[in-house]
Amino acid sequence: MASILPALRQVAPRLTRQFFQCSHRGVGDVGRIATYRQRPKNAFTAARSFRTSISKSSVAVSNTSAPEAQAPSSLSSLSKSIKARPVKRASFPKWRPVTGSLPPSSEEDWQSEFDKYRSSPEFKLLNPNMTMSEFKRIYYMEWTHRLWGRFVGVSFVLPAVYFIARRKVSKSMALRIAGIGGLIGFQGVLGWWMVKSGLKDDLFAPGSHPRVSQYRLVAHLGTAFLCYSAMLWNGLQILRERKLLGNLEAAQTILARLRNPRLRTFQAFIGALATLVFVTAMSGGFVAGLDAGLIYNDFPWMGANLMPPKEELLSDFYSQKADGRDLWWRNALENPSLAQLDHRVLATATFSAVVALFAYSRFSSKAKNLIPIASRKAMHGVLGFACLQVALGISTLIYLVPLPLASAHQAGSLALLSYVLILGSRTWLPSPRFSALLAKRMAVAGPPLARKAIRNPNLYPKSNIWKAVPELRKNQDKHVKASSYGALWTA
Repeated sequence: MASILPALRQVAPRLTRQFFQCSHRGVGDVGRIATYRQRPKNAFTAARSFRTSISKSSVAVSNTSAPEAQAPSSLSSLSKSIKARPVKRASFPKWRPVTGSLPPSSEEDWQSEFDKYRSSPEFKLLNPNMTMSEFKRIYYMEWTHRLWGRFVGVSFVLPAVYFIARRKVSKSMALRIAGIGGLIGFQGVLGWWMVKSGLKDDLFAPGSHPRVSQYRLVAHLGTAFLCYSAMLWNGLQILRERKLLGNLEAAQTILARLRNPRLRTFQAFIGALATLVFVTAMSGGFVAGLDAGLIYNDFPWMGANLMPPKEELLSDFYSQKADGRDLWWRNALENPSLAQLDHRVLATATFSAVVALFAYSRFSSKAKNLIPIASRKAMHGVLGFACLQVALGISTLIYLVPLPLASAHQAGSLALLSYVLILGSRTWLPSPRFSALLAKRMAVAGPPLARKAIRNPNLYPKSNIWKAVPELRKNQDKHVKASSYGALWTA
Protein backbone atom coordinates (compact mmCIF):
# COMPACT_ATOMS: atom_id res chain seq x y z
CA MET A 1 0.00 0.00 0.00
CA ALA A 2 2.81 2.41 0.84
CA SER A 3 4.36 1.92 -2.59
CA ILE A 4 1.14 2.99 -4.30
CA LEU A 5 0.91 6.32 -2.52
CA PRO A 6 3.73 8.15 -4.41
CA ALA A 7 2.14 7.22 -7.73
CA LEU A 8 -1.26 8.28 -6.40
CA ARG A 9 0.09 11.70 -5.44
CA GLN A 10 1.52 12.17 -8.95
CA VAL A 11 -1.67 11.17 -10.73
CA ALA A 12 -4.20 12.94 -8.51
CA PRO A 13 -3.12 16.57 -9.19
CA ARG A 14 -3.88 16.00 -12.86
CA LEU A 15 -7.55 15.74 -11.96
CA THR A 16 -9.77 18.74 -11.33
CA ARG A 17 -7.97 20.97 -8.83
CA GLN A 18 -11.18 22.34 -7.45
CA PHE A 19 -12.35 18.85 -6.53
CA PHE A 20 -9.32 18.18 -4.37
CA GLN A 21 -9.13 21.71 -2.94
CA CYS A 22 -9.48 21.65 0.83
CA SER A 23 -12.16 24.02 2.11
CA HIS A 24 -10.33 24.44 5.43
CA ARG A 25 -7.30 26.09 3.83
CA GLY A 26 -6.60 29.22 1.83
CA VAL A 27 -6.41 28.93 -1.92
CA GLY A 28 -3.07 30.69 -2.19
CA ASP A 29 -1.25 28.76 0.49
CA VAL A 30 1.74 27.60 -1.55
CA GLY A 31 3.35 26.06 1.50
CA ARG A 32 0.66 23.36 1.76
CA ILE A 33 2.72 20.54 0.24
CA ALA A 34 5.82 21.48 2.22
CA THR A 35 3.72 21.60 5.37
CA TYR A 36 2.22 18.21 4.63
CA ARG A 37 5.61 16.53 4.13
CA GLN A 38 7.33 18.14 7.13
CA ARG A 39 4.74 17.44 9.79
CA PRO A 40 6.03 17.25 13.35
CA LYS A 41 6.40 13.74 14.74
CA ASN A 42 4.25 14.49 17.75
CA ALA A 43 1.09 16.19 16.54
CA PHE A 44 -0.43 16.22 20.01
CA THR A 45 2.29 18.54 21.34
CA ALA A 46 1.41 21.00 18.62
CA ALA A 47 -2.32 20.44 19.08
CA ARG A 48 -2.21 21.44 22.75
CA SER A 49 -0.82 24.83 21.72
CA PHE A 50 -3.18 25.11 18.76
CA ARG A 51 -5.34 27.86 20.21
CA THR A 52 -2.26 29.90 21.13
CA SER A 53 -0.75 29.43 17.67
CA ILE A 54 -3.91 30.78 16.06
CA SER A 55 -3.54 34.16 17.75
CA LYS A 56 0.22 34.26 17.21
CA SER A 57 -0.04 33.32 13.56
CA SER A 58 -2.44 36.15 12.82
CA VAL A 59 0.16 38.63 14.09
CA ALA A 60 2.94 36.87 12.18
CA VAL A 61 1.03 36.99 8.93
CA SER A 62 0.45 40.73 9.22
CA ASN A 63 4.03 41.62 10.31
CA THR A 64 6.19 39.38 8.12
CA SER A 65 6.82 38.98 4.45
CA ALA A 66 5.33 36.17 2.41
CA PRO A 67 8.38 33.84 2.48
CA GLU A 68 8.68 34.20 6.25
CA ALA A 69 4.98 33.59 6.77
CA GLN A 70 5.16 30.23 5.00
CA ALA A 71 7.21 28.36 7.58
CA PRO A 72 6.85 24.59 7.35
CA SER A 73 4.87 23.97 10.52
CA SER A 74 1.66 22.03 9.97
CA LEU A 75 -0.46 23.30 12.83
CA SER A 76 0.72 26.92 12.58
CA SER A 77 0.13 27.13 8.83
CA LEU A 78 -3.27 25.54 9.34
CA SER A 79 -4.12 28.22 11.89
CA LYS A 80 -2.99 30.91 9.42
CA SER A 81 -5.31 29.62 6.78
CA ILE A 82 -8.18 29.51 9.28
CA LYS A 83 -7.52 33.15 10.14
CA ALA A 84 -7.21 34.10 6.49
CA ARG A 85 -10.40 32.36 5.41
CA PRO A 86 -13.58 31.97 7.50
CA VAL A 87 -14.64 28.46 8.40
CA LYS A 88 -18.11 28.15 6.91
CA ARG A 89 -20.11 26.17 9.40
CA ALA A 90 -23.88 26.27 9.66
CA SER A 91 -25.43 26.43 13.12
CA PHE A 92 -28.66 28.37 13.34
CA PRO A 93 -30.52 28.74 16.63
CA LYS A 94 -34.14 28.57 15.48
CA TRP A 95 -35.82 25.26 14.74
CA ARG A 96 -39.31 25.75 13.29
CA PRO A 97 -40.57 22.45 11.86
CA VAL A 98 -43.54 24.07 10.06
CA THR A 99 -43.08 27.83 9.74
CA GLY A 100 -39.39 27.52 8.92
CA SER A 101 -40.01 25.83 5.56
CA LEU A 102 -39.44 29.07 3.62
CA PRO A 103 -36.19 31.09 3.55
CA PRO A 104 -36.12 34.86 4.25
CA SER A 105 -37.91 36.77 1.49
CA SER A 106 -36.63 40.33 1.99
CA GLU A 107 -33.41 42.10 2.83
CA GLU A 108 -34.81 42.98 6.25
CA ASP A 109 -35.47 39.31 6.98
CA TRP A 110 -31.99 38.37 5.81
CA GLN A 111 -30.45 41.04 7.99
CA SER A 112 -32.48 39.82 10.98
CA GLU A 113 -31.22 36.24 10.48
CA PHE A 114 -27.67 37.50 10.04
CA ASP A 115 -27.87 39.51 13.26
CA LYS A 116 -28.98 36.40 15.12
CA TYR A 117 -26.02 34.49 13.74
CA ARG A 118 -23.65 37.31 14.73
CA SER A 119 -24.61 36.82 18.37
CA SER A 120 -23.43 33.18 18.31
CA PRO A 121 -19.94 32.17 19.51
CA GLU A 122 -19.37 30.52 16.15
CA PHE A 123 -19.46 33.89 14.40
CA LYS A 124 -17.44 35.70 17.06
CA LEU A 125 -14.61 33.16 17.24
CA LEU A 126 -14.54 31.59 13.78
CA ASN A 127 -16.25 33.80 11.23
CA PRO A 128 -16.00 37.45 12.37
CA ASN A 129 -15.32 38.64 8.81
CA MET A 130 -18.17 36.77 7.16
CA THR A 131 -20.14 38.77 4.60
CA MET A 132 -23.85 38.57 3.81
CA SER A 133 -23.22 36.58 0.61
CA GLU A 134 -21.20 33.97 2.52
CA PHE A 135 -23.89 33.83 5.19
CA LYS A 136 -26.56 33.21 2.56
CA ARG A 137 -24.52 30.33 1.18
CA ILE A 138 -24.24 28.43 4.45
CA TYR A 139 -27.83 29.38 5.31
CA TYR A 140 -29.13 27.75 2.14
CA MET A 141 -27.01 24.65 2.81
CA GLU A 142 -28.56 24.25 6.26
CA TRP A 143 -32.04 25.18 5.01
CA THR A 144 -31.85 22.60 2.22
CA HIS A 145 -30.79 19.92 4.71
CA ARG A 146 -33.68 20.70 7.04
CA LEU A 147 -36.22 20.93 4.21
CA TRP A 148 -35.05 17.61 2.80
CA GLY A 149 -35.47 16.03 6.24
CA ARG A 150 -39.05 17.28 6.41
CA PHE A 151 -39.74 15.96 2.92
CA VAL A 152 -38.42 12.52 3.92
CA GLY A 153 -40.68 12.51 6.98
CA VAL A 154 -43.81 13.57 5.11
CA SER A 155 -43.18 11.20 2.18
CA PHE A 156 -42.97 8.33 4.66
CA VAL A 157 -45.70 9.22 7.15
CA LEU A 158 -48.54 9.95 4.69
CA PRO A 159 -48.33 6.61 2.79
CA ALA A 160 -47.78 4.78 6.08
CA VAL A 161 -50.97 6.21 7.56
CA TYR A 162 -52.90 5.22 4.41
CA PHE A 163 -51.63 1.62 4.32
CA ILE A 164 -52.19 1.08 8.03
CA ALA A 165 -55.66 2.67 8.01
CA ARG A 166 -56.75 0.59 5.02
CA ARG A 167 -55.27 -2.58 6.58
CA LYS A 168 -52.97 -3.14 3.64
CA VAL A 169 -50.18 -4.42 5.91
CA SER A 170 -50.01 -7.01 8.67
CA LYS A 171 -49.99 -6.06 12.34
CA SER A 172 -46.30 -6.84 12.73
CA MET A 173 -45.42 -4.72 9.69
CA ALA A 174 -47.64 -1.90 10.97
CA LEU A 175 -45.63 -1.87 14.20
CA ARG A 176 -42.38 -1.74 12.23
CA ILE A 177 -43.66 1.13 10.11
CA ALA A 178 -44.70 3.02 13.23
CA GLY A 179 -41.25 2.44 14.72
CA ILE A 180 -39.53 3.80 11.60
CA GLY A 181 -41.80 6.84 11.68
CA GLY A 182 -40.83 7.43 15.29
CA LEU A 183 -37.15 7.19 14.35
CA ILE A 184 -37.64 9.84 11.67
CA GLY A 185 -39.20 12.24 14.18
CA PHE A 186 -36.51 11.45 16.75
CA GLN A 187 -33.89 12.15 14.09
CA GLY A 188 -35.23 15.67 13.65
CA VAL A 189 -35.11 16.31 17.40
CA LEU A 190 -31.54 15.01 17.54
CA GLY A 191 -30.56 17.33 14.69
CA TRP A 192 -31.80 20.37 16.59
CA TRP A 193 -30.13 19.09 19.80
CA MET A 194 -26.85 18.68 17.90
CA VAL A 195 -26.95 22.18 16.38
CA LYS A 196 -27.74 23.65 19.79
CA SER A 197 -24.42 22.35 21.13
CA GLY A 198 -22.52 24.71 18.82
CA LEU A 199 -24.43 27.85 19.75
CA LYS A 200 -23.90 28.29 23.49
CA ASP A 201 -20.67 28.96 25.36
CA ASP A 202 -21.65 26.72 28.28
CA LEU A 203 -21.85 23.63 26.03
CA PHE A 204 -18.17 23.46 25.12
CA ALA A 205 -14.92 23.80 27.02
CA PRO A 206 -13.74 27.35 27.77
CA GLY A 207 -11.11 28.52 25.31
CA SER A 208 -11.87 25.92 22.64
CA HIS A 209 -13.28 26.94 19.29
CA PRO A 210 -17.04 26.29 18.94
CA ARG A 211 -18.18 23.15 17.18
CA VAL A 212 -21.11 20.84 17.59
CA SER A 213 -20.62 18.09 20.17
CA GLN A 214 -19.11 14.98 18.62
CA TYR A 215 -21.34 12.87 20.87
CA ARG A 216 -24.50 14.54 19.53
CA LEU A 217 -23.15 14.40 15.99
CA VAL A 218 -22.63 10.63 16.22
CA ALA A 219 -26.07 10.20 17.82
CA HIS A 220 -27.61 12.10 14.89
CA LEU A 221 -25.59 10.10 12.36
CA GLY A 222 -26.26 6.76 14.03
CA THR A 223 -30.01 7.35 14.15
CA ALA A 224 -29.98 8.19 10.44
CA PHE A 225 -28.11 4.95 9.68
CA LEU A 226 -30.49 2.89 11.81
CA CYS A 227 -33.55 4.47 10.23
CA TYR A 228 -32.24 3.87 6.72
CA SER A 229 -31.20 0.30 7.56
CA ALA A 230 -34.67 -0.45 8.97
CA MET A 231 -36.33 0.84 5.79
CA LEU A 232 -33.97 -1.11 3.55
CA TRP A 233 -34.20 -4.34 5.53
CA ASN A 234 -38.00 -4.37 5.67
CA GLY A 235 -38.20 -3.60 1.95
CA LEU A 236 -35.80 -6.42 1.13
CA GLN A 237 -37.74 -8.80 3.38
CA ILE A 238 -41.04 -8.01 1.65
CA LEU A 239 -39.54 -8.50 -1.81
CA ARG A 240 -37.91 -11.77 -0.76
CA GLU A 241 -41.08 -13.22 0.75
CA ARG A 242 -43.09 -12.27 -2.31
CA LYS A 243 -40.57 -13.98 -4.58
CA LEU A 244 -40.53 -17.18 -2.51
CA LEU A 245 -44.30 -17.38 -2.31
CA GLY A 246 -44.49 -17.01 -6.08
CA ASN A 247 -42.46 -20.19 -6.69
CA LEU A 248 -42.95 -22.76 -3.95
CA GLU A 249 -40.71 -25.44 -5.47
CA ALA A 250 -37.80 -23.01 -5.82
CA ALA A 251 -38.49 -21.80 -2.28
CA GLN A 252 -38.14 -25.38 -0.99
CA THR A 253 -34.73 -25.73 -2.63
CA ILE A 254 -33.46 -22.35 -1.40
CA LEU A 255 -34.65 -22.76 2.20
CA ALA A 256 -33.35 -26.32 2.41
CA ARG A 257 -29.91 -24.98 1.49
CA LEU A 258 -30.12 -22.07 3.94
CA ARG A 259 -31.07 -24.41 6.81
CA ASN A 260 -27.94 -26.47 6.35
CA PRO A 261 -26.01 -26.41 9.66
CA ARG A 262 -22.71 -25.92 7.81
CA LEU A 263 -23.92 -22.52 6.60
CA ARG A 264 -24.57 -21.11 10.09
CA THR A 265 -21.01 -19.85 10.52
CA PHE A 266 -21.20 -17.92 7.25
CA GLN A 267 -24.57 -16.45 8.26
CA ALA A 268 -23.26 -15.39 11.66
CA PHE A 269 -20.18 -13.85 10.03
CA ILE A 270 -22.41 -11.65 7.86
CA GLY A 271 -24.18 -10.35 10.96
CA ALA A 272 -20.85 -9.58 12.60
CA LEU A 273 -19.68 -7.82 9.43
CA ALA A 274 -22.78 -5.61 9.36
CA THR A 275 -22.14 -4.62 12.98
CA LEU A 276 -18.48 -3.91 12.23
CA VAL A 277 -19.37 -1.68 9.26
CA PHE A 278 -21.81 0.29 11.40
CA VAL A 279 -19.32 0.76 14.25
CA THR A 280 -16.63 1.86 11.78
CA ALA A 281 -19.00 4.44 10.30
CA MET A 282 -19.77 5.78 13.78
CA SER A 283 -16.06 6.06 14.55
CA GLY A 284 -15.81 8.15 11.39
CA GLY A 285 -18.41 10.44 12.93
CA PHE A 286 -16.08 11.06 15.87
CA VAL A 287 -13.25 11.78 13.44
CA ALA A 288 -15.43 14.36 11.68
CA GLY A 289 -16.69 15.89 14.92
CA LEU A 290 -13.16 16.32 16.28
CA ASP A 291 -11.64 17.48 12.97
CA ALA A 292 -9.23 14.58 13.41
CA GLY A 293 -8.80 14.24 9.66
CA LEU A 294 -6.68 17.41 9.63
CA ILE A 295 -3.76 15.72 11.41
CA TYR A 296 -1.60 12.77 10.36
CA ASN A 297 -2.53 13.13 6.68
CA ASP A 298 -0.60 10.10 5.51
CA PHE A 299 -1.27 6.38 5.24
CA PRO A 300 -0.36 3.93 6.65
CA TRP A 301 2.03 6.06 8.70
CA MET A 302 1.04 8.39 11.51
CA GLY A 303 4.05 10.64 11.83
CA ALA A 304 7.26 8.62 11.95
CA ASN A 305 5.60 5.31 12.90
CA LEU A 306 2.46 3.32 12.31
CA MET A 307 0.90 4.89 15.40
CA PRO A 308 1.58 7.95 17.57
CA PRO A 309 3.40 7.69 20.91
CA LYS A 310 1.51 6.23 23.85
CA GLU A 311 1.63 9.46 25.84
CA GLU A 312 -0.15 11.18 22.97
CA LEU A 313 -2.84 8.53 22.60
CA LEU A 314 -3.58 8.24 26.34
CA SER A 315 -3.00 11.76 27.56
CA ASP A 316 -4.02 13.05 30.97
CA PHE A 317 -5.05 16.27 29.21
CA TYR A 318 -8.47 14.77 28.43
CA SER A 319 -9.10 13.07 31.77
CA GLN A 320 -11.49 14.86 34.12
CA LYS A 321 -11.17 12.48 37.07
CA ALA A 322 -8.37 12.73 39.59
CA ASP A 323 -7.89 8.97 39.67
CA GLY A 324 -7.91 8.71 35.87
CA ARG A 325 -10.95 6.47 35.67
CA ASP A 326 -12.10 8.16 32.47
CA LEU A 327 -8.66 8.18 30.82
CA TRP A 328 -9.37 5.42 28.31
CA TRP A 329 -12.83 6.31 27.07
CA ARG A 330 -12.32 10.08 27.05
CA ASN A 331 -9.18 9.76 24.95
CA ALA A 332 -10.97 7.36 22.60
CA LEU A 333 -13.88 9.77 22.12
CA GLU A 334 -12.24 13.20 22.58
CA ASN A 335 -8.58 12.84 21.57
CA PRO A 336 -8.26 13.48 17.80
CA SER A 337 -5.13 11.33 17.49
CA LEU A 338 -6.69 8.27 19.14
CA ALA A 339 -10.01 8.83 17.34
CA GLN A 340 -8.22 8.72 13.98
CA LEU A 341 -6.20 5.65 15.00
CA ASP A 342 -9.39 3.87 16.12
CA HIS A 343 -11.02 4.63 12.78
CA ARG A 344 -7.98 3.33 10.91
CA VAL A 345 -7.94 0.10 12.91
CA LEU A 346 -11.68 -0.46 12.51
CA ALA A 347 -11.54 0.31 8.78
CA THR A 348 -8.63 -2.09 8.29
CA ALA A 349 -10.46 -4.79 10.25
CA THR A 350 -13.61 -4.25 8.17
CA PHE A 351 -11.73 -4.49 4.88
CA SER A 352 -9.87 -7.60 6.04
CA ALA A 353 -13.14 -9.24 7.08
CA VAL A 354 -14.70 -8.49 3.70
CA VAL A 355 -11.71 -9.95 1.83
CA ALA A 356 -11.72 -13.07 4.03
CA LEU A 357 -15.46 -13.58 3.52
CA PHE A 358 -15.11 -13.12 -0.23
CA ALA A 359 -12.19 -15.57 -0.41
CA TYR A 360 -14.21 -18.17 1.49
CA SER A 361 -17.26 -17.80 -0.75
CA ARG A 362 -15.15 -17.77 -3.92
CA PHE A 363 -12.41 -20.32 -3.43
CA SER A 364 -13.73 -22.78 -0.86
CA SER A 365 -14.98 -25.98 -2.51
CA LYS A 366 -17.54 -26.51 0.25
CA ALA A 367 -18.84 -22.95 -0.01
CA LYS A 368 -19.40 -23.14 -3.77
CA ASN A 369 -21.90 -25.97 -3.33
CA LEU A 370 -23.40 -24.54 -0.16
CA ILE A 371 -23.82 -20.79 -0.60
CA PRO A 372 -26.68 -19.74 -2.92
CA ILE A 373 -25.75 -18.12 -6.22
CA ALA A 374 -27.55 -14.91 -5.28
CA SER A 375 -25.45 -14.65 -2.13
CA ARG A 376 -22.22 -15.12 -4.05
CA LYS A 377 -23.21 -12.33 -6.44
CA ALA A 378 -23.97 -10.02 -3.51
CA MET A 379 -20.55 -10.84 -2.06
CA HIS A 380 -18.94 -9.37 -5.19
CA GLY A 381 -20.83 -6.13 -4.55
CA VAL A 382 -19.67 -6.02 -0.92
CA LEU A 383 -16.04 -6.43 -1.99
CA GLY A 384 -16.35 -3.73 -4.65
CA PHE A 385 -17.81 -1.16 -2.27
CA ALA A 386 -15.22 -2.04 0.37
CA CYS A 387 -12.37 -1.35 -2.07
CA LEU A 388 -14.00 1.90 -3.15
CA GLN A 389 -14.44 2.97 0.47
CA VAL A 390 -10.77 2.32 1.25
CA ALA A 391 -9.69 4.42 -1.75
CA LEU A 392 -12.03 7.26 -0.75
CA GLY A 393 -10.87 7.17 2.88
CA ILE A 394 -7.16 7.34 2.03
CA SER A 395 -7.75 10.10 -0.54
CA THR A 396 -9.80 12.12 1.94
CA LEU A 397 -7.01 11.88 4.49
CA ILE A 398 -4.17 12.73 2.10
CA TYR A 399 -5.90 15.80 0.67
CA LEU A 400 -6.86 17.25 4.08
CA VAL A 401 -10.58 16.44 3.98
CA PRO A 402 -11.94 18.27 0.92
CA LEU A 403 -15.71 18.46 1.05
CA PRO A 404 -16.50 16.39 -2.10
CA LEU A 405 -14.23 13.54 -1.07
CA ALA A 406 -15.44 13.60 2.55
CA SER A 407 -19.07 13.48 1.40
CA ALA A 408 -18.32 10.62 -0.98
CA HIS A 409 -16.54 8.75 1.82
CA GLN A 410 -19.54 9.11 4.11
CA ALA A 411 -21.92 7.99 1.36
CA GLY A 412 -19.63 5.06 0.65
CA SER A 413 -20.00 3.78 4.20
CA LEU A 414 -23.78 3.76 3.78
CA ALA A 415 -23.49 2.00 0.42
CA LEU A 416 -21.24 -0.66 1.95
CA LEU A 417 -23.66 -1.22 4.83
CA SER A 418 -26.51 -1.46 2.32
CA TYR A 419 -24.82 -4.20 0.34
CA VAL A 420 -23.97 -6.14 3.49
CA LEU A 421 -27.67 -6.05 4.38
CA ILE A 422 -28.52 -7.19 0.84
CA LEU A 423 -26.10 -10.08 1.32
CA GLY A 424 -27.77 -10.90 4.62
CA SER A 425 -31.25 -10.84 3.09
CA ARG A 426 -30.12 -13.46 0.59
CA THR A 427 -28.36 -15.67 3.15
CA TRP A 428 -30.20 -15.43 6.46
CA LEU A 429 -33.22 -17.58 7.23
CA PRO A 430 -36.69 -16.04 6.96
CA SER A 431 -38.74 -15.30 10.05
CA PRO A 432 -40.72 -18.10 11.77
CA ARG A 433 -43.95 -16.32 10.81
CA PHE A 434 -43.07 -16.53 7.14
CA SER A 435 -41.98 -20.18 7.51
CA ALA A 436 -45.42 -21.03 8.91
CA LEU A 437 -47.13 -19.12 6.09
CA LEU A 438 -45.05 -20.88 3.47
CA ALA A 439 -45.84 -24.28 5.02
CA LYS A 440 -49.55 -23.53 4.75
CA ARG A 441 -49.17 -22.48 1.12
CA MET A 442 -47.39 -25.76 0.42
CA ALA A 443 -50.17 -27.70 2.08
CA VAL A 444 -52.74 -25.92 -0.03
CA ALA A 445 -50.67 -26.55 -3.16
CA GLY A 446 -50.96 -30.32 -2.74
CA PRO A 447 -49.54 -33.49 -1.14
CA PRO A 448 -46.39 -33.74 -3.30
CA LEU A 449 -45.00 -30.52 -1.91
CA ALA A 450 -46.07 -31.34 1.65
CA ARG A 451 -44.56 -34.83 1.45
CA LYS A 452 -41.32 -33.34 0.11
CA ALA A 453 -41.20 -30.93 3.03
CA ILE A 454 -41.64 -33.66 5.63
CA ARG A 455 -38.98 -35.86 4.12
CA ASN A 456 -36.45 -33.00 4.32
CA PRO A 457 -35.98 -32.09 8.02
CA ASN A 458 -33.83 -29.06 7.11
CA LEU A 459 -36.68 -27.37 5.25
CA TYR A 460 -39.20 -26.48 7.96
CA PRO A 461 -39.62 -27.08 11.69
CA LYS A 462 -42.12 -29.87 12.41
CA SER A 463 -44.36 -27.44 14.27
CA ASN A 464 -44.93 -25.43 11.11
CA ILE A 465 -45.79 -28.56 9.11
CA TRP A 466 -48.35 -29.69 11.68
CA LYS A 467 -49.89 -26.21 11.61
CA ALA A 468 -50.45 -26.83 7.91
CA VAL A 469 -52.51 -30.00 8.48
CA PRO A 470 -55.90 -28.21 8.88
CA GLU A 471 -55.29 -26.33 5.63
CA LEU A 472 -54.53 -29.61 3.88
CA ARG A 473 -57.72 -31.20 5.22
CA LYS A 474 -59.80 -28.28 3.98
CA ASN A 475 -58.51 -28.93 0.49
CA GLN A 476 -58.66 -32.73 0.52
CA ASP A 477 -61.30 -32.85 -2.17
CA LYS A 478 -58.90 -31.15 -4.59
CA HIS A 479 -55.82 -33.24 -4.02
CA VAL A 480 -56.19 -36.47 -2.05
CA LYS A 481 -58.76 -38.72 -0.46
CA ALA A 482 -59.16 -38.83 3.30
CA SER A 483 -57.88 -42.40 3.45
CA SER A 484 -54.46 -41.32 2.22
CA TYR A 485 -53.67 -38.95 5.13
CA GLY A 486 -51.93 -41.58 7.21
CA ALA A 487 -49.63 -42.56 4.38
CA LEU A 488 -48.92 -38.91 3.65
CA TRP A 489 -47.69 -37.94 7.13
CA THR A 490 -45.84 -41.20 7.81
CA ALA A 491 -44.04 -41.35 4.46
